[in-house]
Amino acid sequence: MRAFLLAVMLVIAGCTPQATSETGQPGPVPALDEHFELGELTVISDDGAAHEFRVYLATGPEQQRRGLMFVRELPPDVGMLFLYEDEGLRSMWMKNTYIPLDMVFARADGTVSNVISDTVPQTLESHTSAGPVRFVLELNAGTARRLGIGRRSRLVWTD
Repeated sequence: MRAFLLAVMLVIAGCTPQATSETGQPGPVPALDEHFELGELTVISDDGAAHEFRVYLATGPEQQRRGLMFVRELPPDVGMLFLYEDEGLRSMWMKNTYIPLDMVFARADGTVSNVISDTVPQTLESHTSAGPVRFVLELNAGTARRLGIGRRSRLVWTD
């Protein structure tokens, strides 16, 4: 597993994505910038194409509980990557999340277990991985379909 993490391409970056903040003003997403590190992630889609994303990293329980709650808008190339210490069944919900999302569940080697598309904002419906996973990538709704991200895709990064 460590070899995979070293072989792939996430570089913790200091860049700040532009979006509409919770106050409605253009600029960074302050609620995320204050609480999450930002990294870079490559998704290799089902057809082999590489797609680059800037991702906020949810690494601990408090960050994972918060996720994208209260965020009103994300740029198209920005998402959130939930990193867990071990593989397990993972469930996500949309409580206090104002934007519809695609959820990409991935195993420790980066291969995609399943994708749940177009989740409904502000619901308590549970969205669960199809098997044990170590990572969950949240993207704007429609992104997975538009880029061909599915069960033959994989997430590529290093820590």
